[in-house]
Amino acid sequence: MPTDLDDGVMSEFGDFIQPFQIEDLGLMGRIVRLDVALASAFARQNYPIEIASLLAEAMALTVSLSGIIKFDGIFTLQTQSDGPVNLLMSDITSDGDIRGYARFDVEAVELASVRSGSTVPKFLGAGHLALTIDQGQDTERYQGIVELTGSSISDCAQAYFRNSEQLETAIIVVSEIEADEMPRAAALMIQRMPSEDEGSIAREDEDEAWYRAVALMSSIKAEELLSEELSVSQILFRLYHEDGVRVYAQKPVQHTCRCSYEKVSSTLSSFPRDEIEDMSEDGAVTVTCEFCKTDYRFAKEDVANLFD
Repeated sequence: MPTDLDDGVMSEFGDFIQPFQIEDLGLMGRIVRLDVALASAFARQNYPIEIASLLAEAMALTVSLSGIIKFDGIFTLQTQSDGPVNLLMSDITSDGDIRGYARFDVEAVELASVRSGSTVPKFLGAGHLALTIDQGQDTERYQGIVELTGSSISDCAQAYFRNSEQLETAIIVVSEIEADEMPRAAALMIQRMPSEDEGSIAREDEDEAWYRAVALMSSIKAEELLSEELSVSQILFRLYHEDGVRVYAQKPVQHTCRCSYEKVSSTLSSFPRDEIEDMSEDGAVTVTCEFCKTDYRFAKEDVANLFD
């Protein structure tokens, strides 16, 4: 159920998605904030600050985009490109379990870090962004793909919405990554809702309302979205208090990796037996989950059992 901004106190920071609606402007939106989930995702990785920042923003964007439609399964954001970071992946389940991973070339990242330019051209290069919804074996998987364009990962997502037939969308994604400090990322997203009654509001009035909402959104500063001193209620009040903002229940998110011994076993058994035996050491195989760095060791007899 929606509530007015001053009807309750909401978390100042944490891991959640906050849906809201701007009634007078005919818009819906959401604010996402992440901190502990990021710290957990990065704990066993050795990401340079620039890559951690890029992945943090990808994870915040993933959470925000996952709130667009209802689904029961997994929503995935993934980039594949020819830059220093050739794979960037983040996914979230309908239960709010999120994880993320970046595959990169260390030397290439070091060289790119000293060059001028924006994030996408420097670290991702040329490639594509894919958004995927997978609701299980009995349903058809949905996937949308767009070329990597713009300066940031949020620019790429906005390009997807511009090129698709979906709702007009504006997105801001920011992060703050510092050594020995709690990582933070936040996203603010608004979308233009379709008119239920075509005659209720003139097209030019709808356009003016949208441009006004985007202009107000653009006035927010990164430090405000990332501030512990400002709750999401205060942020929304500052931006849209004249336009009838209503908020809905926050949805918590948490870092959880979905890897398991059973899933790794199933993956290994799908490969030809001779390929698995070729990659083994004294007949044993160790598989490491790239998301959480958990090692799964299969002794010689375990490998044999996979195929018997």
